[in-house]
Amino acid sequence: MSFRLQIIGGGNMGEALLRGLLKNNWASEDELHVVEPVSERRDYLAATIPGISISEEPLSELDSLIAVKPDKVSEALEVLSKLNPVRVLSIAAGVRVSSMEKILGENVRVLRAMPNTPALIGKGSAGVAAGSSATDEDLIWAVEILSAVGSAMVVEESQLDAVTGLSGSGPAYLFFLAEALIDAGCEVGLSKDEAKSLVEQTLLGAATLLYESDDPAEVLRRKVTSKGGTTAAAIEVFENASFRETIRAAVFAATERSLQLGD
Repeated sequence: MSFRLQIIGGGNMGEALLRGLLKNNWASEDELHVVEPVSERRDYLAATIPGISISEEPLSELDSLIAVKPDKVSEALEVLSKLNPVRVLSIAAGVRVSSMEKILGENVRVLRAMPNTPALIGKGSAGVAAGSSATDEDLIWAVEILSAVGSAMVVEESQLDAVTGLSGSGPAYLFFLAEALIDAGCEVGLSKDEAKSLVEQTLLGAATLLYESDDPAEVLRRKVTSKGGTTAAAIEVFENASFRETIRAAVFAATERSLQLGD
């Protein structure tokens, strides 16, 4: 049996990537292997993805994607280092390429990426960076994998903390906004279900418009903000509350925390 990739970690992100690679025909079931230590999770994956190869321990001499939690990466790499992997792509937040290369050795081509949770529905956004021995071909390989669940761009590793602060944590910022909008909708007279439905469709529609329009966000905002109108009244509140500075501070805080985790 010839595997193209083994995914180490069968949790939510590992499963999302697995399903994305299959759905987009990057590989077939018999070309992918999953490593998952939790027996219940192995049973679930085996039942829901028939034909997929699953084991408790990694296999030797395979390209590997590390999809375990950051505090488990070193342990996973120590095991993998004895199995002669060719190249390794990690999606663990804050784990530096240099620390992975130190464990794996100089002969292993290492890459690091930061995806986000919309990858679970095929709408993810990711940045990917190459290690010291990774080639352009390796970057193409990594981008293809991450693109199976959304979009991916090549960045320098020094930029991955910024990617984490902006898009890695970014979905939570939108979810937080959604919470606040739903609560406000209820306070001005809507039921919880009505407010929830309106907010979800508004965010979806606005995001789709931003993505598909040739106009940048600033122009789109101006188009819906008539002088003296309802939107203008709301924008004035945002400006008076230093909304831009709050967003800026949030992104800076997440970026700084990513740097700290890496250190």
